[in-house]
Amino acid sequence: MSGVTDLSFRIISRKFGVEMCFFEMLDAKAMMYDNPANKRLMKTIKSDTPIAAQLLGQDPSVMLEAALKLLDNIKITFLDVNSACPARKVIKKGAGAALLVHPPTLGNIIKKLSSNLKIPVTVKLRTGYNKKDVKECTKTAQICQDNGAAKIFIHGRTRLQGYSGDVDYESIKAVKNALQIPVFASGNIFNHILAKRMIDETGCDGLLVARGAMGNPWIFKNIENYLKTGRAPKEPALPVKIKILKEHLGYIEKYKDIARINKIGFMGKVTMWYLKGLPGAKRIREEICGTKSYKELIKLIDRAGNLP
Repeated sequence: MSGVTDLSFRIISRKFGVEMCFFEMLDAKAMMYDNPANKRLMKTIKSDTPIAAQLLGQDPSVMLEAALKLLDNIKITFLDVNSACPARKVIKKGAGAALLVHPPTLGNIIKKLSSNLKIPVTVKLRTGYNKKDVKECTKTAQICQDNGAAKIFIHGRTRLQGYSGDVDYESIKAVKNALQIPVFASGNIFNHILAKRMIDETGCDGLLVARGAMGNPWIFKNIENYLKTGRAPKEPALPVKIKILKEHLGYIEKYKDIARINKIGFMGKVTMWYLKGLPGAKRIREEICGTKSYKELIKLIDRAGNLP
């Protein structure tokens, strides 16, 4: 969720019952050079808690040094090692999902961190690199556990799949059954039905909601209530969506520390998350592309809210 889970996104998500949030992914080497971009990614407020950080890298010593520097700047509940990101630029560095090809290196990173940090260390995995392999996936997860991982987060797709194709419930279930530490699952959790299916088919201890929360912050309460009561939630009315969208944009205006032209572009992207599927959405998208200011965008959204 790089480029998505900024402070504004987290504030809105917390209003709808999310239990734990992550900062956007942080690059370990960039942390070493006081990269201004990383400082922007770590922007937070007092109510933005509990929160965890996710670190990207492939050298155990660099990862530890970056983690210690991170902890000097922010208070986090735990630190997650990213061995799941499928982005080509990340793979070229030998980081993210590339670590799935080198489980001993991943194990060394976890051991280095868990042995030297006072907070829990967790790991984000995928079910494979190029293909499904339940045995290999389980073996990698066990290496993580044996080297001190306190929890596993696993996305039910391979690196090659990216974010497309079917979710591999079988591998997640195998990992859950093989480990003693908690296993949280992710992948295609776009609504309460898919959330329940993930739990039923894998036996996982919890869920990660990612893309399903984009323009849909009420998904957290919807899932929680459905799992407790079995009652299907109602789709929020358009005025409700508009109200929350404008609140979300207000937080971007207040907290997002980027160039004005980029901020307006980002606001436009967030707006389309909320208005996706709305009659006339294509025309609205075209108008958003021509928007030059925050006030102009709000006026456009108000007009969209009055559409029949």
